Amino acid sequence: IKVDPQKYKGIFNGFSVTLKEDGVRGLAKGWAPTFIGYSMQGLCKFGFYEVFKVLYSNMLGEENTYLWRTSLYLAASASAEFFADIALAPMEAAKVRIQTQPGYANTLRDAAPKMYKEEGLKAFYKGVAPLWMRQIPYTMMKFACFERTVEALYKFVVPKPRSECSKPEQLVVTFIAGYIAGVFCAIVSHPADSVVSVLNKEKGSSASQVLKRLGFKGVWKGLFARIIMIGTLTALQWFIYDSVKVYFRLPRPPPPEMPESLKKKLGLTQ
Repeated sequence: IKVDPQKYKGIFNGFSVTLKEDGVRGLAKGWAPTFIGYSMQGLCKFGFYEVFKVLYSNMLGEENTYLWRTSLYLAASASAEFFADIALAPMEAAKVRIQTQPGYANTLRDAAPKMYKEEGLKAFYKGVAPLWMRQIPYTMMKFACFERTVEALYKFVVPKPRSECSKPEQLVVTFIAGYIAGVFCAIVSHPADSVVSVLNKEKGSSASQVLKRLGFKGVWKGLFARIIMIGTLTALQWFIYDSVKVYFRLPRPPPPEMPESLKKKLGLTQ
């Protein structure tokens, strides 16, 4: 909760203050825009990532796809997040108003028409640029770090190849890699997240003004809480995503291996 730093001193203090003032309902405030917004964003993010990964891979060719795989993950995830944030921005703006402006509105049904009446469509999309600032580096880290961590776990930690692992064993690797990726995501996106929260709360402020006012220390406030939340959330997202693929028998490509043609070129085959 980024509202009054004097009032909300930390994650546990924030919970107790909210419970004392608003009861259990206070903790669930803004659940509708959060649920709708992040569902739409998640759908676009994971869906478009697969699309862009295949698209860019076809453009690069088999050998370059392997050699430049980290860049491929970064480019595909950045492209996917660009569109995912356009879906998320209106709901994120409504959520921040509900949670951080006491008395403004209690539900999405109240907040959306009020915001539109006051500022028009701009009210829903004025946070999209800072959202890109926060979410694009976050998603690039989330996908690239996850893909490379999975690759490293199978190579150095898991004692047998993925093809010999059972589905539950593979899903455990997915969860661990997801959590590791989540920790890095939280660190990368935290400063911009602090700016977005203040920006959506205040009328007429710009990102640079907020950044100057918060200062270096201010933008890192609340990082520990965010690491716990984002780590768990990212691990669960990857776990659910992979579980759905397992359940519906969708393609789950193994960690990338060097193509035979490249091995020959590099003199790695007999």
